[in-house]
Amino acid sequence: MSDDLPEVLRNVRTRPLLVLRLSARKLEIIGPTPAGIRRVGVIFGGSFAGERLSGEVLDGGADWQTVRTDGATTLDVRLMLKTHDGALIGMSYRGIRHGPPDIIARIEAGETVDPATHYFRTAPFFETAATNYDWINRIVAIGIGHRQADGPVYSVFEVL
Repeated sequence: MSDDLPEVLRNVRTRPLLVLRLSARKLEIIGPTPAGIRRVGVIFGGSFAGERLSGEVLDGGADWQTVRTDGATTLDVRLMLKTHDGALIGMSYRGIRHGPPDIIARIEAGETVDPATHYFRTAPFFETAATNYDWINRIVAIGIGHRQADGPVYSVFEVL
């Protein structure tokens, strides 16, 4: 079906952007809502590092999660990043995590599991007023997540 397409339209190419490590408090459970079970994880810190930017995650972010009836958990996250040279970058992402019920139960219990055992993907976007990081306002990124006991870790890639 794609034989007649130019090569640039046949595959998605990416390059590493950063690794993001978040420190999160225990989830606050709002409970069952019309959309599903709502819970919120407050982000109180973390770090990020990549070839083109690195720094810390500032206190005050939040991960609004919805556990759906099909067992998948959707994420709606907003963070503030501060680069090593003092630039502020807003980061937001939506995501989804799902997998076999026994694996998800282990994750929910705080156990670190092999990231290959479940699906955990995000779609981050960024915004900044810092001219030296202006390029980040105009990219699309994807992330692959992994949940550890103290918070998630994401490998984030710029889509080329």
